[in-house]
Amino acid sequence: MSDSGTPVPPVHVLGAGPAGLATAAALQERGIGAVVLEKSDSVGSSWRSHYERLRLHTTRANSALPGLRMPRSYGRWVARADVVRYLERYAAHHRIEVATGVEVSAVERHGDQWVLHANGGRRFSSPAVVIATGYNHTPHLPAWPGRDSFTGELLHACRYRSPAPFDGKDILIVGAGNTGAEIATDLAASGAARVRLAIRTPPHILRRSTLGWPAQRNGIICRRLPVRLVDPLAARLARISVPDLGPYGLPRPETGLYTRAREGAIPVLDVGLIEAVRARRVEPVAAVEAFEEGKVLLSGGETVAPDVVIAATGYRRGLDGLLGGLGVLDDRGRPLRSGPRAHPAAPALYFTGYANPLSGALREIALEAPRIARAISRAIDRGVS
Repeated sequence: MSDSGTPVPPVHVLGAGPAGLATAAALQERGIGAVVLEKSDSVGSSWRSHYERLRLHTTRANSALPGLRMPRSYGRWVARADVVRYLERYAAHHRIEVATGVEVSAVERHGDQWVLHANGGRRFSSPAVVIATGYNHTPHLPAWPGRDSFTGELLHACRYRSPAPFDGKDILIVGAGNTGAEIATDLAASGAARVRLAIRTPPHILRRSTLGWPAQRNGIICRRLPVRLVDPLAARLARISVPDLGPYGLPRPETGLYTRAREGAIPVLDVGLIEAVRARRVEPVAAVEAFEEGKVLLSGGETVAPDVVIAATGYRRGLDGLLGGLGVLDDRGRPLRSGPRAHPAAPALYFTGYANPLSGALREIALEAPRIARAISRAIDRGVS
């Protein structure tokens, strides 16, 4: 109810992943009705499609959402399938209303309300909207010259599930982020004949845990510290804990860890890449420049002829079409404001889950959800919507 006693329509949350579910639960905790609109047929759809070996790089204790702990039986590093189970339990535990099969194509401001246009000609009116469609929304495949002429198999990493289909094949993985590093490790430990990892900019590599101390805790500690302090500390820690892979074609990066993180490049947390590179089961090579029928041209002039190219080349947020000309996105399609601060041009429109911080995305989502709920509560009370 509003202050005048008039029923307030529910807040609509787009996306039934961790960010959307956590925000809906936090809204309900404040007595605010919330409906989560999810285009797929289930919660946690992106987690269901990740590769099988995936585990969280953040600890179980620092990955739970508000109001429900992750079971101890999941272990310290929670597996992909257990994340899915947890999200299902979370939605049921908080009795979150999730409308599946609803794909919103446009969000528009009409007077003091938001109007959402969805498939089937449906329209939803809401005093506030939370966009939580995910950091990894739309797979990005670079427009390499000659890409369409490639006679081998080319796929984005989002289509990789397990190493079984690639037994005996020569594989080139493009992109040395966490996804590319883990897929390379997965293939090298299985039946692939050869695994190369194409790298444009050498990544920072950290141990996921050192003497029982998780790297995530360092990220939590360092997040509020200045770059000029964190960069040299991180470099010193890397020299102590991570061997020099330069002789194997993977030199240490020249730019500091926190500097890179602020630019959006999160360190690779090692789950076997270091050992695989040293054993030469994974071969670092130069960046991909172009394709030429059955060949891939690398920077520096080398040419390779893999059977399969797996592009671990990231994602886009996919918000441009949804939000039209609202003026709330930067030139890369990312929200100009996130969390409990709405953009002046779009009152009561909030974004969550669009960061990939050193402290862990799930941890930040858990902290952000009640703040967004509080901001929405105040906006409704003030009649801002």
